Amino acid sequence: MLSTPFRRRPLRALAAALVAPAVLAVVTACGGSDAVTTADGKTVLRYQGQTGQVTPYELADNLGYFTKISFQWEGDTTSGPANIQAAATKQVEFGSAFNGAVVKLAAGGAPVQAVLSSYGSDAKSFTGYFVRDDAGITNARDLIGKKVGVNTLGAHHEFVTREWLHQQGLSEAEIKQVQLIVVPPVNTEEALRSGQIDVGALNSVYRETAVGRGGLHPLFTDTGIFGEFDYGTYVFRKDYIAQNPEAVKDFVQGTARATRWLQLTPRDEVVAKFTEIINKRGRNENLKLLDYWRSLGIPVPGAVIADKEIQIWIDWLERNGELPKGKIAAEDLFTNKDNPYANGTYPPASGPTGEVVAAK
Repeated sequence: MLSTPFRRRPLRALAAALVAPAVLAVVTACGGSDAVTTADGKTVLRYQGQTGQVTPYELADNLGYFTKISFQWEGDTTSGPANIQAAATKQVEFGSAFNGAVVKLAAGGAPVQAVLSSYGSDAKSFTGYFVRDDAGITNARDLIGKKVGVNTLGAHHEFVTREWLHQQGLSEAEIKQVQLIVVPPVNTEEALRSGQIDVGALNSVYRETAVGRGGLHPLFTDTGIFGEFDYGTYVFRKDYIAQNPEAVKDFVQGTARATRWLQLTPRDEVVAKFTEIINKRGRNENLKLLDYWRSLGIPVPGAVIADKEIQIWIDWLERNGELPKGKIAAEDLFTNKDNPYANGTYPPASGPTGEVVAAK
């Protein structure tokens, strides 16, 4: 993975300054693009990472699935909406966020397109919306006038909460009486137990450790609403896709294959590989998060995007008066053309190199 190209626009100057130069890069002007390339001709993609975690594209890079691109880390993201906003404003080349946030960004005029699913929920990896056992909260109507703690507004936790309330029969006026409070995930359990909030969205390590301490149970879960579902996507700017089609194609095919590797590889092997990657990149990260890695959460082979995964949030925004009806069509917001599991390169349920996968 490339550490520092010749020309860079860091999001976190200090973090970028600590990364040692690895490969000299040169600027190309092919096709009007301002993309940076390495000395051996690879296109450099700037990105925001996630501390203590390994993304599918970082895994793909380690597995040797890319031939035309290299990466430059520009610090860690604070949220999905912030990540795709950084992509839209050319601070990085691509970002990942909840599909509802992608729809809102596009509706606001940002010329972005989703190219691959980035995360989801399944039986092993999901978000639960927890209440205290002694809170007396048993249904959606009990939440009128109550506080729900979410990690950020305008993203997964808010949309899922409001969708659940809608499905449970609350009117829009009643739903507006349910207060959404931004609480950092690390503080959600404490805020819930102390009564600062009435419901807390918990996933991964925060969910498992909270459940282990007892006294809490989920009022609802995202998988309980939609089943196994892809919730987020990777997006690029449309002008970048037009100017650098081969780089984007390489990103998609390699990341799709790495996603499939994660879907098929035993957990202990995944954790060992993640540990290797985190140690190699030298960012002084806590490896304890890997103890709680269960799955990527994406149920669709190769992270192929389905129309319904975008349309459901377009419908939600239209219903809530946040998006004019008919302004955006799902088919205009995503493409699967570069995904080998969708374009005929590999059979849809094959392995990371197109091989037949034995039935379990």
